[in-house]
Amino acid sequence: MINIVDIKSPAQAQAYDLKCDYGLDNHGLSNLHVVYWNLPTEALYEEAIFRNEGKLTQLGPINVNTGKHTARAAGDKFIVKEATTEDHIWWGEYNRPYSSEKFNELLNRVQGFLQSRDLFVQDCYAGADPEFRLPVRIITEYAWHSIFARNMFILPQTKEQYRRHVPDFTVITVPSFKAFPQIDDTPRETVIAINFEQKVCIIGDSSYGGEIKKSIFTIMNYLLPLQNVMPMHCSSNMGKEGDVALFFGLSGTGKTSLSADPTRGLIGDDEHGWSDAGVFNFEGGCYAKVIALSPTAEPQIFACTKKFGTILENVVYDPVTRLIDLDDDANTENTRASYPLEFIENAVPEKRAGHPKNIIMLTCDASGVMPPIAKLTPEQALYHFISGYTAKVGGTEIGIGEEPEITFSTCFGGPFMVHHPVHYADLLKHKILRYGVNCWLLNTGWVGGPYGIGKRISIQYTRAMLNAALEGKLESVEYSTDPIFGFQVPKSCPDVPDKVMDPASSWPSNEAYMKRYRDLASRFIDNFKKYEDESPPEVVSAGPKL
Repeated sequence: MINIVDIKSPAQAQAYDLKCDYGLDNHGLSNLHVVYWNLPTEALYEEAIFRNEGKLTQLGPINVNTGKHTARAAGDKFIVKEATTEDHIWWGEYNRPYSSEKFNELLNRVQGFLQSRDLFVQDCYAGADPEFRLPVRIITEYAWHSIFARNMFILPQTKEQYRRHVPDFTVITVPSFKAFPQIDDTPRETVIAINFEQKVCIIGDSSYGGEIKKSIFTIMNYLLPLQNVMPMHCSSNMGKEGDVALFFGLSGTGKTSLSADPTRGLIGDDEHGWSDAGVFNFEGGCYAKVIALSPTAEPQIFACTKKFGTILENVVYDPVTRLIDLDDDANTENTRASYPLEFIENAVPEKRAGHPKNIIMLTCDASGVMPPIAKLTPEQALYHFISGYTAKVGGTEIGIGEEPEITFSTCFGGPFMVHHPVHYADLLKHKILRYGVNCWLLNTGWVGGPYGIGKRISIQYTRAMLNAALEGKLESVEYSTDPIFGFQVPKSCPDVPDKVMDPASSWPSNEAYMKRYRDLASRFIDNFKKYEDESPPEVVSAGPKL
């Protein structure tokens, strides 16, 4: 915002109270109007309302509209190709190379564009383990993005820590800045450009909060494997006996909902590292999808949509009563809530725990043929990890509509994986074998037929199967061998009808079921061909057999 007439904003008098000694001049930002350093959430609320960035809703959440981008612009992300990254990065669809010269031109224009404008700064950390913690700085044009940063990352605890903060990576997000495709070699005006040499990320022409979050995740996915730490697109929780579970999965497959279990401590809902000391959260908050959120099936997340400090993205609300409508997808199917982790009552304060006992790989099978739960060998787990089969649901990326789209997103988070997938799989293999982890495939998708014919499996049944796996109740039941993939499928589960455990039984005919299953298996085989040359033979052979 350019404050031409120099109107005093609500928190302007406190703008520099938590200023860091490492100033914005180190980022080439000068001739600014007012810089609001590390304001608390309350002050940022006042600034966001003052600037008409959002509206208060019942009981205190602030509701914002992210404009034309209600999802990540995955096709507009670039990584600068230079000497330090050229041989490490998995160049291709997700990691598009960008020249240093073009990045420098882009950064120079951003620096010029921001002159005379107000900016908001949050100095924070990514990574709850001090040994692998990354100091970051989030510089934003909007006040609500500064709240988002406070919700999503780990904050310094003292004024002295703020003063002495020196970022190892800086994200500059400017929604009103547009790239020039003809000049910047970008397909559109939207741009997300990461430069590992300069330790800077630029986000332009998008106000979707997820771009900030996932940019930091992408950065961690590059840096941590170089330190022999496994970065993971997963949620994590811990039982009363200290047993840790990891939930791998794309957005919309149930990571957040299934890990927010009132009987288990929540370590984190989306991004974690796994070091020799155990599991640690990258973040300080949660970013939950809230469309059609149920107060009975997901009570903890639902409660967060009615708390001061929560940011609601693109949620429909009544401007008179200020009541929100979580069932209305008029703005987008991908409505979101950002809130601090401590809003979940049973959150683990340390955001860290020991080594996992169980790994749950979540898939949303839109074909309606995968079993609802299956036990995997370590080799099968690596095959499914590299494959990352699921269905993209509800507009989590631009171009994804209401109907699920079958996809293979490697490592259950392909757009954020910077190294080759086999490199992450090798890290995971050593962790699984060293710590004797049980691996499961849990299907949160359709049963009785594909999307449009069958119905999505109920979250009550999914929770019952998950709890049975985590509590060891599936150790004594009878198993059958899946005819296509060869993994072990329990024939029964406490509190789940036996017919639910056998997906073929709810199809009109076994012939139709097997035809659809073979079609899906063929897609697995075709997809894995691009990884075969670098994958161990035992992992390649763990795939489906036709």
